[in-house]
This record gives sequence, C-alpha cells and structure tokens, in this order.
Amino acid sequence: MASPGIEVELLGKGHSDLGEVAPEIKASERRTAVAIADLEWREMEGDDCEFRYGDGANEAQDNDFPTVERSRFQEMLSLLGLETYQAQKLSLQDSLQISFDSMKNWAPQVPKDLPWNFLRKLQALNAEARNTTMVLDVLPDARPVEKESQMEEEIIYWDPADDLAADIYSFSELPTPDTPVNPLDLLCALLLSSDSFLQQEIVLKMALCQFALPLVLPDSENHYHTFLLWAMRGIVRTWWSQPPRGVGSFREDSVVLSRAPAFAFVRMDVSSNSKSQLLNAVLSPGHRQWDCFWHRDLNLGTNAREISDGLVEISWFFPSGREDLDIFPEPVAFLNLRGDIGSHWLQFKLLTEISSAVFILTDNISKKEYKLLYSMKESTTKYYFILSPYRGKRNTNLRFLNKLIPVLKIDHSHVLVKVSSTDSDSFVKRIRAIVGNVLRAPCRRVSVEDMAHAARKLGLKVDEDCEECQKAKDRMERITRKIKDSDAYRRDELRLQGDPWRKAAQVEKEFCQLQWAADPPEKHRAELRRRLLELRMQQNGHDPSSGVQEFISGISSPSLSEKQYFLRWMEWGLARVAQPRLRQPPEMLLTLRTKHGGPTDLGEPLWPEPLGVEHFLREMGQFYEAESCLVEAGRLPAGQRRFAHFPGLASELLLTGLPLELIDGSTLSMPVRWVTGLLKELHLRLERRSRLVVLSALGVPCTGKSTLLNTMFGLRFATGKSCGSRGAFMQLITVAEGFSQDLGCDHILVIDSGGLIVGALTSAGDRFELEASLATLLMGLSNVTVISLAETKDIPAAILHAFLRLEKTGHMPNYQFVYQNLHEVSVPGPRPRDKRQLLDPPGDLSRAAAQMEKQGDSFRALAGLAFCDPEKQHIWHIPGLWHGAPPMAAVSLAYSEAIFELKRCLLENIRNGLSNQNKNIQQLIELVRRL
Repeated sequence: MASPGIEVELLGKGHSDLGEVAPEIKASERRTAVAIADLEWREMEGDDCEFRYGDGANEAQDNDFPTVERSRFQEMLSLLGLETYQAQKLSLQDSLQISFDSMKNWAPQVPKDLPWNFLRKLQALNAEARNTTMVLDVLPDARPVEKESQMEEEIIYWDPADDLAADIYSFSELPTPDTPVNPLDLLCALLLSSDSFLQQEIVLKMALCQFALPLVLPDSENHYHTFLLWAMRGIVRTWWSQPPRGVGSFREDSVVLSRAPAFAFVRMDVSSNSKSQLLNAVLSPGHRQWDCFWHRDLNLGTNAREISDGLVEISWFFPSGREDLDIFPEPVAFLNLRGDIGSHWLQFKLLTEISSAVFILTDNISKKEYKLLYSMKESTTKYYFILSPYRGKRNTNLRFLNKLIPVLKIDHSHVLVKVSSTDSDSFVKRIRAIVGNVLRAPCRRVSVEDMAHAARKLGLKVDEDCEECQKAKDRMERITRKIKDSDAYRRDELRLQGDPWRKAAQVEKEFCQLQWAADPPEKHRAELRRRLLELRMQQNGHDPSSGVQEFISGISSPSLSEKQYFLRWMEWGLARVAQPRLRQPPEMLLTLRTKHGGPTDLGEPLWPEPLGVEHFLREMGQFYEAESCLVEAGRLPAGQRRFAHFPGLASELLLTGLPLELIDGSTLSMPVRWVTGLLKELHLRLERRSRLVVLSALGVPCTGKSTLLNTMFGLRFATGKSCGSRGAFMQLITVAEGFSQDLGCDHILVIDSGGLIVGALTSAGDRFELEASLATLLMGLSNVTVISLAETKDIPAAILHAFLRLEKTGHMPNYQFVYQNLHEVSVPGPRPRDKRQLLDPPGDLSRAAAQMEKQGDSFRALAGLAFCDPEKQHIWHIPGLWHGAPPMAAVSLAYSEAIFELKRCLLENIRNGLSNQNKNIQQLIELVRRL
C-alpha cells in the first residue's frame, strides 16, 4: 500500500505558480559540473537510486574544489595581505605586539587592514569585530549600493544546461580594494594563515563574544577540510540546570567534552529563507535578538562569499536555571553549513551522522536533490524541510516529498512552510517546539570530540592529530594518570612545597626584617641562618619526582610548538582532575572567601586552590632556591649544581606568553633567588631589547582585574573559577621594534595580584600587615598601577597602607583607579555620582592606615596623591561586562570601548613619561632585592 502523500499549500494568496521561474544560484555554487563529482550514481527502478563513494574520501575532497577556486583563494590572501603567512604562519605573539595601532581607534581603509582590525577588536571582545566596513575616500560620482544587490542569494536567471553561462559565472570577480570583503571569507583566510595557538585564541575570543564558531574549515588551496577540535579545547562554559537554580544545579565543563543534542541547519539548492537569521531567532530569548550567526541583513553580510562556502559553524544554547529566560532546559548545539549541500556533500554527511535532527531549507527539490537525500535512507537522523510558498515548483516538490516519506521516515509534520516576514515569531516557536520534542525523546547526544571522531572516519583532517600535539598529549597523560587526589599528589610528589618551604619562607621573612632593625642581635641572626640552612639542606636532599621530571622534559623540548602544546595540555589535564568542590557557582566561592576573612594561619588556603602548572614550576623554583642557598653558604660546590638551568627554562616560557608566578601563592612570599635568576636569564635572551615598563593591577579577588588585563592586552591570567589562585603572576608583552623608541620601552611586564589582597581589615593584625607588605612590593616594582574596585568605597586598607609607605620612598607609580562591576548589565557612559563618591576625602579606613604608620596627617597627602582630578583621567568607570543575562550574555560594546580607552591612556602615559622612570631588567632585579 502506498504511503500517504504530503499535500502542502506552497502558494500564498494572490500568487501564481512560480515553478517556471529559474532558481537563484550563488556565484560559488554555479559550478554544477563538480557539485557531485565525488559520487557515483546507479539508476534503479523508476526514480530510485543508489549512492556510493568514489575511490576514497581523499578523492572526494580533491574533487570538491575546481582548479579556479585555488587561484580565487590565493587572490583573497593577496587582497588581505596574508600571502606571506602561508609558509610561516601568523603566531599568537605576533598578534599581541604593542604597536602604533594599539593607541588608535582606527577604522580599516584598505582590505589589508581588515585582518589586523579583526584581531585587535576580537582581543578587546568588541561585538563589532566581524564588521568589515572600510573608510574609503568618497568619489564625487560615487553611488550608493542598491539594497537589492546585497542579497546573500544573488538572483541570476540562466539555463543550468548552458555551459557557457556556468563558465562565465564561475569566474565572477573577486572583491577589489573598493569592495568590502565578506566577514566569513576574512575569518577563513585568517584562520588558514594562523598557527594552532592563534587559531585557538581567535576561537576562544569569538566564544566570549557569543559569535558562532568555525567547526569545519574549508581550504580550497590544499584540497582538504579541517575539523577544528584543538581550536576549541580552551572553551569552558558554565550553566545551571533547571529547576531550581542552586549549588546542585550548577555545571561547568569544556564544550569539547560535554555531550549535548545537536541540530543542523542546511540549505539545499536555493532557499529564500535565511538559515542564519532563523538560527539567531531560535537562540535569542525574548525580543532581544543576538546575531550569533552572521546573516544577509547585517552590514556586509550579503557580499558574495568567495572562499568560505563549505564552512560549518557551531553555537550552543546554555540554560541559566531561570524558566522565564531559558528556551531549552539543557545545553543544545546548533550547526550551520554555509553553501549548498550538493556542493559540500562531505560536510552534509558529517552533519547527518552527528545531529539529532537536520532542518533542510529549500525552495526546490529536483531529481538531483532527491538522489542526494535518497542516499541517506539508512540514517537514523530526523529530517525536517522548510519551504517557501512563493518560490519553487509546487508539483515537483510535492512529488519528490511523497517519494521521500518512506525513505527518510517523515510525515506531514516534518514539512514546514515559512512565509517570510509575516509569521516569524510563530514559526520560531514552532521550530523550538520541534527541538523540545526531540530533546524529550531519546536522542543522540554528542561532544565535539565525538564529532571529531566521526569526521576522521569520513576522511576529514582533524587539527589535533599532528605529531607534536599528540606527543605532548601523551606526555601530559603520563603525568595526570597518576593523580587520583590533588592534595595527596602535592604531598607525595611535590614534596618541596610542604612544611620545609613554609618554614623556610617564614625564616627568610624574619631574617629580612632583622636587616632593617636598628641594632639586630647577632645571635638571633646566626640562629636564623642555621635554621634556614637546615631546611634548605632538607629540601636539597630530595630528587625531582617522576611527574616533575616528566614535566621538565616537556618544557625542555627543542620544538617550540611541542612545548606550547604540552603546556596547554597540562592546563586542561590538571583542570580535569581538580577537586569536585571547586566546581561551585562563583557566589559560593565568594561566600567561602568571606568566611575566611581573617585566618590566624597565614599559610592556610583562603579557598580551595586547584592543582595547576604553577605548582610544577614552584617545585622547580624550590629545587633552584635550595641549591642556590647552599652554594651561597659554601655548603655545595658550584660545579655540583644540578638545577642551574631551571631559570632558563622558565624564562623561555615567559617569552612564549605563559604567566609565571612572581609571589608564591602557598606561602605568600617571593622566592627571591628564583625570581632574580629567571629575570637574569630573560635579560640574556632579550639582549639589547631589555627596557621594561612594569604595569601591575591590584584589588580584591573577582573585581574583574584579570579580565580587564586580558581584554586590554590579550593576556592569559586566570579568571572565573580559577581566580581562587592566590599568587601574583607576571606576563610579558613585546613592543614592536618600530614603536619601542617612541614608547620608551621594549617590553611591558604585566603583574596581576591574583588573590593576594583579600581586603583584610586593620584589626586582622598579621593578615593585614602581610597584605600591606605585598601591596607595597607590587606597587614598588611598578611604573603604572591599576587599582580595581568593585564598589566606590572599597579601596582595601592594605593598598592605602602601601600608598603611605611608598610616599616615604619617593617612588610613586602612575595610578589609575578603575571602578567596575562584572555582574551588572552594562549601562553606557560614566556615572558622575560614582566619581564624586570616589573623590570624597578619605574616611575612617585611610585614617586608620595613616595611624598605623604613625603619620596622623598623612591622609591629607593621600587624598592629594591618589584621588586625582578626574579630568586628568585617573579615575575610570567601566560599564558592566555583560549585555544580557549569563550564560547566554555577550560582552557589552560599552565595556569593550571603555577598556580600549583605558589602554590608550595607559600607553599614552608611558610614552609621555608619566609612569615614572622606565627601567631595564637589571634595574628591576636590584629593585626586587631591595624591596
């Protein structure tokens, strides 16, 4: 018995059958001769057919691109100025250099400016990073571009059988310097010109901006597609399951590892409906639509794509735990294939294997498309068709849909008709309802790793499969597989960081205090020396554990790429074995910190500290410290040193962009020999380019200072859950050689105070004194200090105390006070009320700090020193970070623009010499010893 047919009204009122109108054909899809060159068809009975691959997946990928596409790719690279980065890829360090452009809010004028403009805005988390508008000189006879010429699907009427027409349109012109570039072409060209680590940074920043992420990257020049697994490794998302929103419902995981249902949206032949617009509407709560996927109605979204057809993008919905905001009750992945499935069959095949449902947008179902879909008869994926009533051949569509009923196991509910602009809201609700029904039933749930496995089986290249990356991963796994409990591992394997180091740090602090005493007792001094040597000999009696030796081998690799891969793998591997108690909502961690406001044991952690790369580097530092101490005391011949090369290894990591610990988070002290040894090695490696400016950021934890530094300079300081790290970290930024003379330095050393300053009150005694000393140290090393404030009157007492100490020394860095609240929705523009409050005379807290220094009138000097004239831009109000409600919130444009203006001001102060005397590394070493 024949299956019941589908009868769908495809014509709107007042419209005649448009079946005779030729389809809309996109420029890059007119090469019909190669659309299915990798497939072989054998006609069966009637219109039935059978599908099979050709000689292999590699052949399929080779035939997926005609020869003309290769020159098109090269011309695009030349247009964007990226052709020089094909042999030697653009690196992350290249993109982060400080140059003249870092101080200008410039607009691109020629296509060669576009990649750098994109990187600069993406680093600043600017929501307009994808805009490729160029500021050009307007000619007198210039005419505005017609709206109709900017449609994503360019309407061309031609006979598909006309080979001449196909050839003509295959050679359509590329963008010229006067023609904007499609943002997706820019993204693909830049990713193909970048090394693995810059690709990863680009994708991470795009995720923070809530942009759709590239999942499968087409490469027409080298004839393969790349699945970007490595590029997504660093993305971690948080969400709340519903209901209720509480500790038990909080989740945090890598998007690469967490499994979620996936829904794919693809176009078959031509569709008058936009996939990307539809996806944005489905993903956007309420009436606030966020343009996650770039689409035809956005500025420049309609320029013809030249090299980005075949790109697969992915985005996720994550619930907030609030029923009034959440569209779906669990995380859901959405995938978008750019281009026609007939021209990109391999990508479509991948999507059908990883998706719970595939939505096919089309106006026409021809015999060719029917054969393509017939080949999916073994698929268990659900299929839905989205048609337009105003286009296509009605009777032909119905005939083929009826034939697909038993093949794809569909019925009338799987065929949707969308009338553009008239039923958008109701249609979006219908799509959401379909997705919700699929979620409630048993359905396929996949991680990005699962997707990569399916991609490998189809013959796609996976970026993570390179030899260096896999060798680094194997080394990481040899270390992490031994970690069953983080605390036990630190006790048994990182032995030098236990009681001996805490006791040695305390002895060194006492010894340092004696140095400044008026008449220190020699007997006490000798006793401290004896105790210190005993502790250092005890440390030196150990050998590095197997895990530490493996770590040292990893960072000693002669291959820079393998070393960088290893460090990234270690970060993620250690994060996976972190204690479960660390996976708590941010507000719970803040509550935990509040309860530990004034501990008596300064070595006791104020909150759980996750095991990280810094612990392995601390262990190396302690081996070096113990050995150096014994050599200085004459207890060990210099020729018997085993660890003298450790600072050199660490300095190389600093040069590659890894943040290194300046103040040990476990003992809240600086390992002076280790830090000075590291800086000496850095001085040797930089040779003549060793002029430094030191910029520090201080404030209590989770006031946004690390996010601020990362956004300003593209740094990698720990944020979010990881802000539990108590140590102060430093990272090096290179100044471009052409700009260093003008700026007055070759590098900027940025210091993030981490969790050192927790805001202990003056009554907290030792805790307050310790915080004040650490604040004095960091500010004393700095040319510029940014004070990050969560509220208008919460300048920590320890920082006020440090002001007074430094005022006596005459070394006063350039101060910038930044008020920000990361948890507020962004409000554009400064609020004068906040500035007035910040400028009020110091209250009881500053008087208490002045009293502790026995300077009763010092608070007046402090007011004149710190709370400067707001017109001189020493006080900043930074709008809220988020635009919307997390976890689906995007970074607000106002936040990004304010951070850029702060960065510009900081660099301007450095250039104008307002940041105190710049120093070289050798001078910094002496300053470290003195302070």
